[in-house]
Amino acid sequence: MILRIFGLVVSGIISLVIYFEVSNFKFSSDEPNKDRLLVDLVSYVLDKLHYDPKIINDDFSIKVYDEFIEAIDSQKRFLLESDIEMLSKYRLLIDDQINSSDISFFNTAYEALINRISEVEGFYEEILDEPFNFNIDEEISLDYENLNYATNLNDLKNLWRKRLKLSALDAYAAKKEINDDKSDSEKSQSKTDEEIENESRSSIKDNLKDFFQFNSELERSDWFSIYLNSIVTQYDPHTTYLAPEAKEVFDQNISGKFQGIGARLSKTKQQVEIVEIIIGGPVWRDNLLNVGDIIISVAQSEDEEPTEISLMKLSDATDLIKGEKGTKVYLTVKRVDGGVEQVVVTRDVVELEETYAKSSIINDDLSKYGLINLPRFYVDFDDYGERNAATDLKKEILNLKSKGINGLILDLRNNGGGSLKTVVDITGFFIEKGPVVQVKSIGGRKEVLRDNDPSILWDGPLVVLVNEFSASASEILAAALQDYNRAIILGSKQTYGKGTVQNIVDLNNVISGNTYGDLGSLKITTDKFYRVNGGSTQLEGVKSDIIFPNRYSYIDIGEKDLENPLSWDKIDPARYNNLGKIFNYSKVISDSKERINDNEYFALIDEHASWIKSQQDDKIVSLDYITYKDDLKSSKTQNDKLKRIEEFESPYIFQWNNTNDKEDNSYNDDIKEKRDRWIESLKKDIYVNEAMNLLRDLSSVKSNEILSQINID
Repeated sequence: MILRIFGLVVSGIISLVIYFEVSNFKFSSDEPNKDRLLVDLVSYVLDKLHYDPKIINDDFSIKVYDEFIEAIDSQKRFLLESDIEMLSKYRLLIDDQINSSDISFFNTAYEALINRISEVEGFYEEILDEPFNFNIDEEISLDYENLNYATNLNDLKNLWRKRLKLSALDAYAAKKEINDDKSDSEKSQSKTDEEIENESRSSIKDNLKDFFQFNSELERSDWFSIYLNSIVTQYDPHTTYLAPEAKEVFDQNISGKFQGIGARLSKTKQQVEIVEIIIGGPVWRDNLLNVGDIIISVAQSEDEEPTEISLMKLSDATDLIKGEKGTKVYLTVKRVDGGVEQVVVTRDVVELEETYAKSSIINDDLSKYGLINLPRFYVDFDDYGERNAATDLKKEILNLKSKGINGLILDLRNNGGGSLKTVVDITGFFIEKGPVVQVKSIGGRKEVLRDNDPSILWDGPLVVLVNEFSASASEILAAALQDYNRAIILGSKQTYGKGTVQNIVDLNNVISGNTYGDLGSLKITTDKFYRVNGGSTQLEGVKSDIIFPNRYSYIDIGEKDLENPLSWDKIDPARYNNLGKIFNYSKVISDSKERINDNEYFALIDEHASWIKSQQDDKIVSLDYITYKDDLKSSKTQNDKLKRIEEFESPYIFQWNNTNDKEDNSYNDDIKEKRDRWIESLKKDIYVNEAMNLLRDLSSVKSNEILSQINID
């Protein structure tokens, strides 16, 4: 059975002919094991159902080989040069093995890796038994991509010595700072440098014990899932094999609230990365983490030594991070700028109420304006009549109109997408009837999704806020409003650039007579989005009319920066009329750009973004304490400069707009606190402030400045 993914939904059904063919595929009875079956099955489904099926040839083989080697040992911590030489004979053979359901490459690589991990486990304690000298001129390269593999075990030991020394130096520097900052009355409790060094080394040893214990619990099937994903991700970065456990997590229904830190994590190349901050959660509320931060290790108390999570299953890592409301978790985090610090998060209940659309009334001296924040395009696919993004947004707009607003801001920042039907409905609130998005499926079939309601809910000035993390359905809405000249788009240089649609294929339902147990599922790209003007949102996203500098301005973030993305292309435009109140945007856009260029806070943000890029490019780290401390001090100085942005406070007056037909005092304290915090964050949001400046300018445009209607046939 093929299931539509929440957040990646598109109308139209995959060809029944193709589905029938796949579901009736017969495998030979002499299939030796489940792994070979999976290779055969996955490659067959990809060939039949993927939007852009690949030719399995030598080029494909090389890419799978490189991807898998990097996935299992991205930091070159285990495999030796001799292992790579042995494995490289398979570099041009993997395509043949895929076609013949042969898994000898995986078997050989898996055996080599497990043996090397065992050898490292046998000598790391020996390294940590000797004190580290943090006063000698020594450095380590973290440019893993360009590092050579160790030639022998002695070289590997030296590599591990440097990496363990760096870990110990991190702990040493933090402990020494606390020790040196003690007051005079506490000096008697101060520790010597030798004692601090010994404590730091001991903590690393305990950490590694946990590290190898977790690693020992990884099953062969866990590593084989990595191999399968090295194959399927060659098709595109969103096509993924979901092992049974991963599929179970993917399918979990949210009950209305959950406990944790309020962030979604992803495991890529042995790194646990923050990929989404959940609105209303403790991380969002206290502004503790950012998308792109890497969680290195986790501790449950201030005194507990952190546990490194890089080699853990993602499910095991998240189990360490999750916990009961009110408890604290201590995360060692590598920031986007390369800095490493400990972040303390108090776990909380994340109410889904905070993930729904909500609005604020904004007042200046003369007028009222509205802002609607839409974190995602949510929907109940079993009952569309239940609460969804479109019905909630309509309610917010009507309520704001009843209060006499003169302009509207729609905030789609960090909105990763959702139901396409809600996007079509929402677009219809701002335009007369017409096409909203085009969808091209496998086999070249094209479908135009339309708004058929001629009524317009809001025809006044409209500004849309986006950033690099506005993706998928968010991009469709922003693109449609831009193509109709219905709104001004403010934000990052472009949105994320995800113009593809994925569906879930349950592999257990593809074949009959399965005796191997749960086979998992395949998330597979089947469709592609196109704007009404014919251009794809793939890679290029939606380009903002007005660009804001932000901390990610110079960092590679987006679909275009992933491995193997589908290409950008263009199809024929849909027939649409650019009708209605089209404001003369050129003057207000020019004025906004001038304000941004002259704003000291935006200049500071741009400077910081450039510095972050330079830090990312510098991959050489000193293992000398004095140099290391100076680097930390320099980073702190730069980060402290950015804190000046905290001085900013908007001159506009913000207040929560209650549209839930109940008294404010009927909300629980948590919800009221989170709404208050949201309003406070809007006051400090320089991007919202400029959106308001622009909205005021738009509202002052006189009727004789309205452009003539433009027709596109």
